[in-house]
Amino acid sequence: MPTSRPCRVPTTRGERFTVLDPATGKAFDEAPDQRPDELDAVVERAHRAWLGWRVDPLARAKALLTAADAVAAAGADLAPLLTREQGKPLAESYAEVARTAARLRYFAELTAEPQKITDGRPVRSEIRWRPLGPVTAIVPWNFPLQLASAKFAPALAAGNTVVLKPSPYTPLATRLLGSVIATALPEDVLTIVTGHEPLGARLASHPGIRHTTFTGSIATGRAVAAGAGASLARVTLELGGNDAAILLDDVDVERIAERLFWAAFRNCGQVCMAVKRVYAPARLYSQVVEALAQHARTVVVGAGLDPGSQLGPVNNAPQLARVDQYTARALADGARAVAGGHRLDRPGYFFAPTVLADVPPASRVVTEEQFGPVLPVLPYSSLDEAVEAANDTRFGLGGSVWGTDLDRAEAVADRLECGTAWINHHAELSLAQPFAGIKESGVGVAGGPWGLYGNLRPFVVHRPEEA
Repeated sequence: MPTSRPCRVPTTRGERFTVLDPATGKAFDEAPDQRPDELDAVVERAHRAWLGWRVDPLARAKALLTAADAVAAAGADLAPLLTREQGKPLAESYAEVARTAARLRYFAELTAEPQKITDGRPVRSEIRWRPLGPVTAIVPWNFPLQLASAKFAPALAAGNTVVLKPSPYTPLATRLLGSVIATALPEDVLTIVTGHEPLGARLASHPGIRHTTFTGSIATGRAVAAGAGASLARVTLELGGNDAAILLDDVDVERIAERLFWAAFRNCGQVCMAVKRVYAPARLYSQVVEALAQHARTVVVGAGLDPGSQLGPVNNAPQLARVDQYTARALADGARAVAGGHRLDRPGYFFAPTVLADVPPASRVVTEEQFGPVLPVLPYSSLDEAVEAANDTRFGLGGSVWGTDLDRAEAVADRLECGTAWINHHAELSLAQPFAGIKESGVGVAGGPWGLYGNLRPFVVHRPEEA
């Protein structure tokens, strides 16, 4: 393989766009606004790099381990920049950098082994695994580094090259991450492109791209799939969720309240698999609402770079407007804001941590993914009613059940229509487990060996037992 070189971030003109600090709402830096017509050259270089990158699995593993060490060592540069453009508390940004390095290490040590087929015929058949070619990863703004690594780490380990496009709201830390990783990789194995639409659409539909991995909205996911379909390329789509948490009638409310609160409000609620609806038994309803509201009233909200901040701002103005609109509509329809319910009167995109009671079940804050620091709590009278309500959604990413009797809780969890169900916790993932949604929450599987094999194609060799 060729020697390592600095990360290429192609641009032939001087166009740039501003990047805003969500804690102030003001610009603090710029990134290249690249043209869609530049992608032909980018993908061609990625293809040429692939011809060398694909041939030596041991060299790939060594390079990825070196890249992981480089990412870990760069935490003091990456984390503050990530907080500045994304908004999350600095400690969470450091955790995201650590998770990125850990994922590189995990996939560096994962191999796709040949598999023999035994079917009684006098033929020796073996499945071998081959990379796809240049692939693309399109990443949202809530976990820019972590979600990028969830896409590029298995793709690179499988022997593909990657063209990565971050959100225009959070391009800077991703560009820096690319430069850090590129010190360990050959040129053009990982390329970062930044800019506004139609850059992402053109990338997903490019005939030289063999697999597109995308995390974002359902509408955009459909467009990505349609674009990739033109060249019959693979797609892996993670399209968000509207995860429900069902509290059983034996739940210890005080014991689980803090855990449940952070399962909903971590990263200011901007987590695809966060708890976005809580169903509580009628006799415990007031206690659950008040316990969650107490945490919402006392959590410290501020700029992510402030050491005391526990929650940062919403990432961008359009998302803040969405959260505000959903909350206002629910209040107009009769919901009560037991905590919060409004924007905070300060610069930046801050919304008060909000717990809503008496929410009409048809309210959009219940039926849609609000993706912000707002949590509706709904009562139920029977467990069947709660399970039916939890499943009555077009989403199917995750869900959880909370109670003292673990066997009973597991039996309820088994009835949830989602990709992952947790008991007495939520949104905790291992690098080794599959991550996938059903319904409109996505297509394909990420994580663990499934993530690796999703970036490979089977190649079968038959040979007779005798000449």
